[in-house]
Formats: sequence, structure tokens, C-alpha cells
Amino acid sequence: MHQSPTANGRPAPSPSAVEPTLTSTVPKELVHRAAVAEVFLTGCTEADGHHFLLTAQWPRAHGFFTADGGRRHDPLLAAETIRQTGLFLAHTELNVPIGHQFLLQEMEFTAHDERLLIGDSPTDLTIAASCVILDHRERRFAFRMDITVRREGETVASGGGRFTCLPPELYGRIRGHRGSTADLLPAGRPVRAEPRDVGRDAPIDVVLSPTGRSDRWVLNPDPRHATLFDHPSDHIPGMVLVEAARQAAYGALRPHARRPSSVAVVFHRYAELDSPCTIEVTATSGQPGERLAARVTGTQDGAPVFTCTLTGAAGRLRGVAAA
Repeated sequence: MHQSPTANGRPAPSPSAVEPTLTSTVPKELVHRAAVAEVFLTGCTEADGHHFLLTAQWPRAHGFFTADGGRRHDPLLAAETIRQTGLFLAHTELNVPIGHQFLLQEMEFTAHDERLLIGDSPTDLTIAASCVILDHRERRFAFRMDITVRREGETVASGGGRFTCLPPELYGRIRGHRGSTADLLPAGRPVRAEPRDVGRDAPIDVVLSPTGRSDRWVLNPDPRHATLFDHPSDHIPGMVLVEAARQAAYGALRPHARRPSSVAVVFHRYAELDSPCTIEVTATSGQPGERLAARVTGTQDGAPVFTCTLTGAAGRLRGVAAA
């Protein structure tokens, strides 16, 4: 077969010799992450109006999003996947410029625990997403996004969220001069809870301090946490609040706590860095084998910060790492 020369004088490869398309993560800036290792999306393969098909990969080992001693993916990976998908589609498909600030106003997800087992290779996923524009003004853009996450054709998780996007100058006027996450490190902060009391293994993963009551905690995350505080912020990130709700629910529902299979959260306002935030749990524990439900609220300076409902099956956890 005749092969035409390329620019360097070598024969061009025949079609059968062309290498397959290589896989990489999407640019970290499109999902508002500083570390490439924290990017789970790998691309968008189809787009039709406001319906999209994306690809993603969950790692076999992750410093935070693992459960059951590394045997399962953490259900909160579904929440982070929703967050990243919303940001990515906003920038690439909905014309939101990089540099705009995002407000995640509400989010919910359901994860299928039996399909979260980690195999002998990273977990490749497809994500079917749909977006509905709710507000499209010159200085404010809002949309609703829903996704279904599939693994080898089976649904692993589903959920969605509502996002509002603001240009930097408007965000600056709303927020004013705020500190950074480094302000969470002054001396004299309360001692954090024991990891086993909130369903974690590592002390740095604990985001709560005890108050002497199992249904009341104080938010106290470590800003050096590489996943929860991937980059500087002028407020406590929403994912930290979701993790706080889960840890508080675990502490209130022991010994029959389980990983929540469904989570729904509404963010009422920013959680500021310089004021205590109280986390309270109202739980319906039932009997082992029954469905558990916990309503967790965050309050700061007398005003609600977030409300989160977590549900799942009852039963003892095997090992602390199954938070």
C-alpha cells in the first residue's frame, strides 16, 4: 500500500496503525480544582441542546473518598461528581466565563451501595446530564442540572443540583472583604472529635468538635485537608458542610449508623470562616434493619446556614472506615 510522506519525510501511518484516542481528565480550571488528582471528569462525548453525555473515572484509591477500608467508593463521590459536572457544563456548554463565582444552592443524590465496590481497575463511568436554565440576566445566571451516573450500563448514582453564577465584580460587592481559609487555624480552636465517634479513620478527616451531646456539634474542619480545601476560599465549602452533616448523623445514630444512601441539602447562606457554626441532628433511629433518617441543620450567628436530610438502611457498620 502506498503511504504519503508526512512533513518530517516519514510515511504517514495507515488507518490500522493509528493509535487509539487517549484518555485524560478535563482541565482542572473547568471544575474549580487546584489539584489534577481531584478531577474526576474525563470529557463530554455528546451534546444535544441541554442534554449531555460525559465520561468520568473514580480512582481505586483516594485519600478521602473511600469506604469499608478501601473496598468501596464513598457515596459522597456522587456529590462531588454532581459539583464537577455542573461547573464543567456551565463553562463549556452554557457560556459561563471562567472566573465567575458559583453558588451551589441545593443538591441531592442517591447512591446504590451494592454497585460501589472497587474492582481491580479504576471505575469508568458515563454521566447522562440535563440542564434547565432558570435565570439568564446580564449579571446573574442560574440553572438546574440532573445527572445519572452509570457503570457498565448500571446506575450507580443519580441526583442533581441548582447553581447560580455571578461575575467577579458582583460577587465582590456581595461578599466584601473576607478572610481566607487560613483563618481557620488560630490557636485555641476546640479539640476535634475522635474519628471513631464520627465514622472516620484519620483525624484530619474529622470536621466536627464535640459539645457533650451526641445531637449537637461545632463545625471545626482542618483547612490543610487536601480534598475538602483543595484551594483557598472566603467561606467554608459546601462539600465540607455535607461531610459535617454525615459525621453528625453518624455520631447521633451510633451504633446503628450506616453510610447514607440518599442525601438532600439546601444551602441557605455562606458558612463564614470567623464565626462558630453549630451542627444539630434530629434523628429517627428505628430498630436494626429499619430505614434511618436524620435531619441535620447548621446555624451561624442565629441564622440557618444549611439543612440536610440523610436516609439509609439501619445496621451496624463494619469498621470505622465505613463512614
